[in-house]
Amino acid sequence: MSKKIGTENSDTELIEKTIRQYADMIIRIAYQNTKSYSDAEDILQEVSVALVTSKAPLGDDTHLKHWLIRVTVNKCHDLHKSYWRRNVEPIDDHPNLVSPEHEEVLEEVFRLPENYRNTIYLYYYENFSIAEIAETLDRSPNTISTWLRRGRKKLKEFLVEGGFQYE
Repeated sequence: MSKKIGTENSDTELIEKTIRQYADMIIRIAYQNTKSYSDAEDILQEVSVALVTSKAPLGDDTHLKHWLIRVTVNKCHDLHKSYWRRNVEPIDDHPNLVSPEHEEVLEEVFRLPENYRNTIYLYYYENFSIAEIAETLDRSPNTISTWLRRGRKKLKEFLVEGGFQYE
């Protein structure tokens, strides 16, 4: 008989600890994909349910972190494809999740295509290496390097056309 995650107190405590440890990261990744804090909170809840109901690699922090990011990105994809998302105009105001000096740049990052946006966000805001991003997004390191280079170029174009001054 197989043991289901969450059936014992030790598993429950481990799952709760994991959610507390990674909740901020999940919210930030979901927010940069959905551009809505309330949607990001919903994604956190869905990722938490997925953690409880799946065979997530609870013992291995590196694999668990990558698993959580992958599930978060997938849940964001699901949200974007949903009927509700395609037919409803969001009205919530965006709270400041980043410092004011980075807010202007982050707004331009939001304009990037999804693969560039996720790559740049994970690299610069979550401090992932190219190898870690490749493993997390299930792509080759060469693909991630290309997305990072193209994303930087596109971001620079957005910033220059928006009148952003940098040194």
